[in-house]
Amino acid sequence: MKLGYARVSTDEQETHLQTDALKGAGCDRIYEEKASGAKADRPELMRLLDNARKGDVVIVWKMDRLGRSLLHLIETVNQLNERGVQLRSLTENLIDTTTPSGKLVFGIFGLMAEFERDMLRQRTNAGLAAARKRGRVGGRPKSIDAADLKKACVMLASGDYTKTEVAAELGVSRHTLWRALSPEDRS
Repeated sequence: MKLGYARVSTDEQETHLQTDALKGAGCDRIYEEKASGAKADRPELMRLLDNARKGDVVIVWKMDRLGRSLLHLIETVNQLNERGVQLRSLTENLIDTTTPSGKLVFGIFGLMAEFERDMLRQRTNAGLAAARKRGRVGGRPKSIDAADLKKACVMLASGDYTKTEVAAELGVSRHTLWRALSPEDRS
């Protein structure tokens, strides 16, 4: 079965150009969507992916209609590939996984995306290591500093205050106070 997918980014745009081309390509069913390519939530694309079966061919007018980014596109195509579903682009003749050369081109795209993911991971780790060397620590700042923690311990040790009252005094939740206290001070 040939399944077509047409997408435009805004409600003001129409899918006529794409659907005409998909009908001309012999699509048995066409899924149409008006959603930005950057949106992860695209119900018609999800419906298409759910309905595609082994031996089917998904046809798009242009590859950018299918994926938000190269990485998302490759993940989508890999998902189709794992299920035995082929992909064909009407305007980009090199991308046609029903042919050996199309599979080769897409394999190269896959390797490039994997390379980019690895490079991004390396750059991120190098940046974090450099920041740690400069004394910068990531994450959310502590809600209770050392002075507030000392004050809390003194108040609790006096026996005149409950944990709820101490937390209110410090302007934090009871749970935040409990996490900041050492195990001996929690009881």
